[in-house]
Amino acid sequence: MNLLDQIRAEQAATTAIRRDIHAHPELAFEEHRTAALVAERLEALGIETHRGVGKTGVVGVLRAGTSKRAIGLRADMDALPIQEKNDFTHHSRHPGKMHACGHDGHTAMLLGAAAHLARNPAFDGTVYFLFQPAEEGEGGAPEMIADGLFTRFPMEAVFGMHNWPGVPVGQIAVHRGPVMACADRFDIEIRGHGAHAAMPHQGIDPVLCGASLVQALQSVVSRNVDPADSAVLSVTQFHAGDAYNVIPDVVRIGGTVRAFRPDIRAQVEDAMQRVCAGIGAAFGANVHFSYRRGYPPTINTVPEAEFCARVAGDVCGEGNTLIDPKPSMGAEDFAYFLQEKPGCYVWLGNGPGEGGCTLHNPHYDFNDDAIPYGVAYWVRLVERWLADA
Repeated sequence: MNLLDQIRAEQAATTAIRRDIHAHPELAFEEHRTAALVAERLEALGIETHRGVGKTGVVGVLRAGTSKRAIGLRADMDALPIQEKNDFTHHSRHPGKMHACGHDGHTAMLLGAAAHLARNPAFDGTVYFLFQPAEEGEGGAPEMIADGLFTRFPMEAVFGMHNWPGVPVGQIAVHRGPVMACADRFDIEIRGHGAHAAMPHQGIDPVLCGASLVQALQSVVSRNVDPADSAVLSVTQFHAGDAYNVIPDVVRIGGTVRAFRPDIRAQVEDAMQRVCAGIGAAFGANVHFSYRRGYPPTINTVPEAEFCARVAGDVCGEGNTLIDPKPSMGAEDFAYFLQEKPGCYVWLGNGPGEGGCTLHNPHYDFNDDAIPYGVAYWVRLVERWLADA
């Protein structure tokens, strides 16, 4: 029996865990039930278990053989503040909370891999199973790092996985370099001088200044970033006034910046600062620009990515391994792990991605048919990375 067939024979238990987690979603740093379920499963398998890593994170430690080599496998556990619109039996029991990104599947697959490896330890070294809280914007990865993740659990490399609607089940996508973008935010406050709308010459109009600023910001990427590189600057908020006949004192603008490279990220921020200063001076308004860096770009290291591509080919077949597809402008806090250690973050096919099958959609549900491929990928990655000497 090959590995995929073995995993399929064990799939029912993993699917049941996945659906149980889906029915009981918990938001960032509130994953108490999920973390307890994970810890109890690991302990039942005889795996050394550490709770409360990075607040609500869990780390399992599985050793086999005598080698000092070690790697980390990561799954995220948190849900999203979305009202689920599915009516299947494992729908969310918590109003306003939903596993709309598949973290229930990620957690279940890593538990499935832990179970298989605990029963069939065909490797030589240590595997750290990293169950991370708060991926959805709250930064669970840096919280675990700050709690000593890489000193308490020393590993050579770290690996991650995310289900990907639009990639067929049975396929895995691997990027040799950037996978996901940074997720930065900016706020701009324009202070002018309010006046009667019929007498605009008596004031300094922050609305006109803001409109010009929004237009000018669109030149930042198109006229500062090399066309061969990628970046996105989107203005998503413009707040001003509350009367038809009053020019307000203040306008507030906000939005997001995405880029795949740290130098492009810095280039965009610097150009935005210059544009804000120039537009403010041109209109005689006081423009305050605030730029907040969020998750950094997720950038795989090439040797580890090429290793993972070979593992994916072993599991899914070379024809079902996608090498260097277009990266996503979405963001992922696994990026912080990759700033500390070499590693690779892959996309696991979740199916067509049509209708409600897209991420962060109130009709989304993780595709259980993908479970055997995810579990088998983790198992084979461990067996090949920590091969017997």
